[in-house]
Amino acid sequence: MRRLSTLVAGLAVLAASACSAPAPPRSDAPRAEPPGPVTLPAPTGPHPVGTTVLHLTDTSRPDPWNPDADARELKVTLWYPAGRRHGRRAPYMTAKEAELLLKGSGTSTAPSGTLSRTRTNAVEDAAPSGRGLPLVVLSPGFTKPVSTLTSLAEDLAGRGYVVAGIDHTHESHATTLSGGRVAECLACDSSTDPGFGAGLVRGRAADVSFVLDRLTSTWGHSGLIDRRRIAMAGQSIGGAATVAAMIEDPRVRAGINMDGTTYARIPKGGLSRPFMFLGSREHVPGGRDTSWDRDWRLLTGWKRWLVLSGAEHQSFTDIPLLAGVLGLEPLPGMLPAARGSELTRTYVAAFLDRHLGSRPQPLLDGPSPRHPEAGFCPATCGRS
Repeated sequence: MRRLSTLVAGLAVLAASACSAPAPPRSDAPRAEPPGPVTLPAPTGPHPVGTTVLHLTDTSRPDPWNPDADARELKVTLWYPAGRRHGRRAPYMTAKEAELLLKGSGTSTAPSGTLSRTRTNAVEDAAPSGRGLPLVVLSPGFTKPVSTLTSLAEDLAGRGYVVAGIDHTHESHATTLSGGRVAECLACDSSTDPGFGAGLVRGRAADVSFVLDRLTSTWGHSGLIDRRRIAMAGQSIGGAATVAAMIEDPRVRAGINMDGTTYARIPKGGLSRPFMFLGSREHVPGGRDTSWDRDWRLLTGWKRWLVLSGAEHQSFTDIPLLAGVLGLEPLPGMLPAARGSELTRTYVAAFLDRHLGSRPQPLLDGPSPRHPEAGFCPATCGRS
């Protein structure tokens, strides 16, 4: 788990360089136009995409981070196949959320509105279409909102999935709760405590179980979901939380960990449900993070371990797609943002189509000449 991406860290270098640079140019020099808003890649599936936000309260437990809250409040963003293509596109995040995320990540010098003006593809509050669809739960990295997984979520919805993205309150720099209240990152104050990661993923597993309870019973569109076809995917600590949720809740039938060090220990009897690791080169066998080596032996069902050459920790999120509006240049040898997004969406969808849709996926059987960046571990990926 790394709170700051390589891209975000680059901003600090830029800021430091600016502090030691010569005098700024004359005030009458022409100013560069600020970059326009980014439009996220269009979904590749045949369905129009709708989205809506639910504010849910779990009164059965206190908030783990706020001692003054005797209930756990959560924001859940849903993406789903919709009955219409036209309408107001949903905001990527609010201006306040963007401000706090940039500030918390050390990028407060970025122009105001660079993130909140990002253009999405989903129609806000569009009526859902379909019935008995598979459900995918998404969990973001620590300090990041689930909106940083929007491109993946929209693509899955366009392919016919219902997607539930959970903002785990007080684990992100900003989460907007009911009534417009904004919760900040209280968990950040404890992130260096012993056992922090293990405790955090246990809490996220509880969040997931609660959200599944509500979506499959009291939600007004619960008939949209096939309760027998539920999977989960997460990035960074969200990937670790996927393992924890599968251990605790058998309704999660398949899981994907995108570049996350795992903390929940798989029982000695193993985890027999389908699972896929999808990561950067830090997660090759015998690499810097050894948790995947440990867990690979305990995955006793269908499994895959993929490493994308040139990927970094945030390549599985929207953050590289937004680098340009943040004034960042790609690092040498880094997987291009659009290609990282394409590969993530392709392999995640293939895994879900196979295990929730029962459709053969030759792409998951071995290396592909169309996707040479994807190495299949342990056999065809190495440390070099």
